Amino acid sequence: MHLFRVALALLVLCCPMACLAQAGVYAFVDDQGVLHLSNVPDNERYQSLERAAGVEVRDGGAGNRVVDPGRRRPYGGVVAQVAGQLGIEAALLHAVISVESGYNARAVSRRGAAGLMQLMPETARRFGVADVFDPADNVRAGAQYLSYLLKLFDNDLQLALAAYNAGEAAVMKYGKRIPPYRETVAYVPKVVDFYQKFKLSM
Repeated sequence: MHLFRVALALLVLCCPMACLAQAGVYAFVDDQGVLHLSNVPDNERYQSLERAAGVEVRDGGAGNRVVDPGRRRPYGGVVAQVAGQLGIEAALLHAVISVESGYNARAVSRRGAAGLMQLMPETARRFGVADVFDPADNVRAGAQYLSYLLKLFDNDLQLALAAYNAGEAAVMKYGKRIPPYRETVAYVPKVVDFYQKFKLSM
């Protein structure tokens, strides 16, 4: 009976993990700097997002964890308002916030990026942020920067996200391709994955 209970407990614990693995997203960046995403890893270069991301995530960020909807809820109104004003999808802003800060409005990275959308000091100054920890001001500036990047890279979402993470100069340096930085290569598909999920649920 004892062995049966242990086996049953292991089954209960392992099943959710197996389901998540089966529903995983895989990614790799080819020699031309093109990001490939798939739920069917039919190429040996594909890695799960969890493995591709490694452990290098922003301080306070969501990393590979699922963001509790309860943490997202208080900022839904701010995100919706900014999205409507700037003509950018709320689902995309939520995806960036999920990966950047995990909805921690007081998050600060080792590099000095701060707030919900992890604005670097120069980006905050560029878009006239008075208080980087004010959710409305932070999201507005982050959305303005993201909108600028989308226009700069002809609405190529992956390049815009790569530039948001690594800087527009880095994307330009590599011929308008995703820079081969470990953090950036992991960051882009993570945001895209959140974005696709939010588009379906919003």
